[in-house]
Amino acid sequence: MKIKTALMATALSGIAFSATAQELTVMSWGGAYTKSQVEAYHKPFTATTGIKINSVDADNLATPIKAQVEAGNVTIDVADVEFSDAVRLCDEGLLEPIDLSMLPAAPDGTPATDDFIEGALQDCAVANIVWSTVFAYNSNSVPTAPTTIADFFDTEKFPGKRGLRKSAKATLEMALMADGVPASEVYSVLDTDEGVDRAFAKLDSIKSDIVWWEAGAQPPQLLADGEVTMSTAYNGRIFNAAIAEKQPLVVVWDGQILDFDLFVVPKGAPNKEAAMQFIAFSTDTQRLADQASWISYGPARKSSGALVGTYSDGVTEMATHMPTAAENLGNALVNNFEFWVDKDAELNERFNAWLAN
Repeated sequence: MKIKTALMATALSGIAFSATAQELTVMSWGGAYTKSQVEAYHKPFTATTGIKINSVDADNLATPIKAQVEAGNVTIDVADVEFSDAVRLCDEGLLEPIDLSMLPAAPDGTPATDDFIEGALQDCAVANIVWSTVFAYNSNSVPTAPTTIADFFDTEKFPGKRGLRKSAKATLEMALMADGVPASEVYSVLDTDEGVDRAFAKLDSIKSDIVWWEAGAQPPQLLADGEVTMSTAYNGRIFNAAIAEKQPLVVVWDGQILDFDLFVVPKGAPNKEAAMQFIAFSTDTQRLADQASWISYGPARKSSGALVGTYSDGVTEMATHMPTAAENLGNALVNNFEFWVDKDAELNERFNAWLAN
């Protein structure tokens, strides 16, 4: 999978849909991210089709999808999930397949299948954003600014608590990069017993200083409250806290882990046809560019890039805040979704056992 920084060029072509349902339930992650989707997708979709959006949030969307489909009681029409979850849920038969021919072409006529970034289109999923897990710090509580992922794990040079997501995914990769493993070799190392041991040994070095978080809204709050001096976080959440809320939070891009979020339709969704309409509408060139004016996640379509301008404050230029900006990709790791589809259960079992000790 190659994340291209030239996500550029073009303008909007209109799409009209006939309303086949009066309401859709769309599940996402909450906070500033859901707000960006409400503004860029939900409100325009309702204005165009008359279909009301019922927006609901969860901390781990794959869990309710799996539970609802297996129980035969599906209430979610569309959900926004992480890449590895989209692939796994599709492989398990828990998602509806998506006809990619329904997706609108770019304004210059480029077919959607050629306009989306490589990897963004899957059998059961269509990506909307490129996001990343980064680490950030509160500039009021860190006398010397950290610059590398190794600094995050150096509590001698940079004293204080560390916020980490309570999950093996991203945590283990960052531990290895902090221990000197080049981004290009992280997954080959993590695919060995010795590599897994090495990652946990690095985590052991700061275990007593870790404050665990589970929801995306938590890291900015932990940093703002001074409960931690540095924390891993979703880049858009830190952007929102720093720009919209004027918090003294700073992103460090070294060691960032790039990923997609994708729209999926759970198997047996009550409003399947309208759900597909929503996905096609929300992932057109203009809509994806519009979302980037609300939060610093990169659009999944190449043609959206040139339409990304300023933040909704009308002042802040968004380009440099994108995880895909050239200057932010120096030591970036692209999430290997195939690795996590295969290893998620095994590594999280090891992670949970490590937590308990």
